[in-house]
Amino acid sequence: MTPGHLPRTVIVVPCFNEAARLSPDRVDELAELCGSVLLVDDGSTDATASMLAAISAAAPATTSVERLAVNEGKAAAVRHGLNVALESGATIVGYCDADFATPPEEVARLVDVLEGNPSVDVVIGSRVALLGTDVRRGPARHYLGRVFATLASAALGMAVYDTQCGAKVFRDTPALRRALRKPFRSGWAFDVELLARLHRGDAAGTGLDIDRFVEVPLRRWHDVNGSKLTPGAAAKAVVDVVRIARQRGLVNGRRPPRSRAAIPHRRSR
Repeated sequence: MTPGHLPRTVIVVPCFNEAARLSPDRVDELAELCGSVLLVDDGSTDATASMLAAISAAAPATTSVERLAVNEGKAAAVRHGLNVALESGATIVGYCDADFATPPEEVARLVDVLEGNPSVDVVIGSRVALLGTDVRRGPARHYLGRVFATLASAALGMAVYDTQCGAKVFRDTPALRRALRKPFRSGWAFDVELLARLHRGDAAGTGLDIDRFVEVPLRRWHDVNGSKLTPGAAAKAVVDVVRIARQRGLVNGRRPPRSRAAIPHRRSR
């Protein structure tokens, strides 16, 4: 990515052995709707590298590739991509999963909320099966998610309905840059760790007030076969959240304040 030639919005897509299911058309759609896509190859051992190179070569103005030499995990791939995007001049950055369980148009809606609300710095996609939406989650994933959300809310000190949805966008702020300075300690619960860093801050500066966070219910989200979230990984994520809660300090005897909910306006593009 070349400084000075980057659209103001960049969406990072971490990829590990995604040659069989990554859709070039979806990548193109995401770039068209949001401005630019940064594909991060997390040390893949299949044909992902050549596939990403072909996608980027077909649309060099809107799609770029970063490659990690070895597989470091989704947390490291996302952090690397966000830092590259920020250093290249992007003012809005975000990430979504390579399976596009959150479709490009929904990621674009999250960007819309951020662009249309100067008082908001973090927009979180939320998988809520409301009337009029098409959100399809398996029962086991749904109920595990509710337990996880309860633990995550304690760790964060704010009640977030869905920390683990793979679609989030952020405004370039000093708090975001500080949050991305150090590698995440958690692999599967890095979303919670990132939100905790953003909200609580660190010795170098204060965090973001809860009013700077907004959750947006997704209109569409479908479980996709081939998820890398195994029962063992889910157990590790729970352990990681408990550790984050201990590090950050649990909310004792009080209900954590809620992040705001938002109904985004329709894109004009």
